[in-house]
Amino acid sequence: MTIRQILADITTLDVDAIVNAANSQLAEGGGVCGAIYRAAGSAALRREVEADYPTGCPTGGAVITAGFALPARHVIHAVGPRWQGGGAGEAKFLASAYRSALDLVLKHKLVSIAFPSISTGIYGYPINEASEIAVGTAKQFSTEHPEIDIVFCAYNQEMFDRYSLLLSK
Repeated sequence: MTIRQILADITTLDVDAIVNAANSQLAEGGGVCGAIYRAAGSAALRREVEADYPTGCPTGGAVITAGFALPARHVIHAVGPRWQGGGAGEAKFLASAYRSALDLVLKHKLVSIAFPSISTGIYGYPINEASEIAVGTAKQFSTEHPEIDIVFCAYNQEMFDRYSLLLSK
């Protein structure tokens, strides 16, 4: 299994794909989404998204675009759920967003992917629960596809430590 965590700015990673914690309209947003759009070149990324995915992407799904000015060759836009207290299927949708992104890696014959912490920013998903779903989904996928390099990119020490704990189990 090749799953690891790093403390870095996801927009600087030289991998096949980085994941954008996207909204369902695939619009440029704040947080990691805004940073990815800016680093990729907002206008170019926006044009591709609007041309290829005019209706957006449902919660739990993912779509792929070019990476444009990013070191990563692709951006996978994964739509996680808004936290509503845990009783609205959030765990199922979050796991689906991670798995949908990983399925695109296979479909496009990529070998490396870097994830931010999906849904834990303005969508309010609790970090502990979200990271357990993320790592659990990645571990399950990795048993089936050990050739894929999966990176969890933490923007702060708290998230890095959380990934470290979960990956050591």
